[in-house]
Amino acid sequence: MGRKWLRHGLVVLLLFMLATGITLASGEMRVYYFDVGQAESTLLLGPGFTILIDAGNLGENDVVGYLQKLQVSAIDLFILTHPHADHIGQAVAVLDSFAVDEVWMSGYEHPTALFEDVLDAILRSDAYYYEPQTGEKFTFGELDLYVLNPAEIGSNLHASNIVVRAVYGDIAFLFTGDAERRSERDMIRQELPLTADVLQLGHHGSRTSSSLEFLLAVRPETAIYSAGVNNSFGHPHSEVLNRLKILDVPTYGTDCNGTIIVQTDGQDYIVYTETGMPLWEVGECLAGLPDPNRVELNTASFTELQRIMHIGPERAREIIALRQVHALRSVDDLKWVSGLGVQRIEEIKEQGLAYVKGSE
Repeated sequence: MGRKWLRHGLVVLLLFMLATGITLASGEMRVYYFDVGQAESTLLLGPGFTILIDAGNLGENDVVGYLQKLQVSAIDLFILTHPHADHIGQAVAVLDSFAVDEVWMSGYEHPTALFEDVLDAILRSDAYYYEPQTGEKFTFGELDLYVLNPAEIGSNLHASNIVVRAVYGDIAFLFTGDAERRSERDMIRQELPLTADVLQLGHHGSRTSSSLEFLLAVRPETAIYSAGVNNSFGHPHSEVLNRLKILDVPTYGTDCNGTIIVQTDGQDYIVYTETGMPLWEVGECLAGLPDPNRVELNTASFTELQRIMHIGPERAREIIALRQVHALRSVDDLKWVSGLGVQRIEEIKEQGLAYVKGSE
């Protein structure tokens, strides 16, 4: 529990450093849980390694945008946990846009055009291709990566999902993709090293994953999930949230907070939002999630932005350019857009369409 209290105290210091432009030590790692809607994509960035796990949803381009904003030029390891479209959706764009040294896939062959396109993109990229298996350990810079699943490739796509445990100093992260209870039981039965400070909930917080037995084996201090606002699947499911509440594990979602960042020096860690706004735990935000018809300033499309009063094509382009440099923290940040003064911003607020995740 001591680490939790220290983490909360460090948030104030971190926000001061962000505001004043003070750079952080080169020996630290950041894990970015990208806000990619009802999909998943996570970036591990640290000394001697850049690792991308999954690539968001098909038909979007947000993953490449996030990587470009972070000035990523090359990717040491690209892990595609399993070939569903909400995990490999933008893999082709990533492979075509960045120098990728190595790609991991499970070996499960999925009969879709997207899967074939990804294989073709891997061949074009000249990246090394590998199919990891349970029990293997790899080192990237100062990061140790343990493969916990799959032990073999069967007929079930989710059972073949790649699960990895990333250890940086004394801090461990567990990335489960869409692994379900069957895989969780197998990992426990094999007595694999499952403990982790930060757990990325399996299958977007679905009841098909995160069994009580698995959570007790992992013993997370913090849980994070990726899900879309008001998604049709109802993720995260109440059964999972209740288990985490009983275990006193604070849980944060991208649906409530946008992109979530965990930063560690290998001894302690802090959790914060890309926007710099306070984190909302899942219980604090789910009841008050915004209407899906509203317009989220950091993720809305060019067309959606123009639904907001006083915002036409030119101002929409300006907002998109602004958020590529730094995420907007609240509706008040529209003051940086040409011609939007105090009065017009108040009128925009009264209209009630515009909002920023985590600021309400």
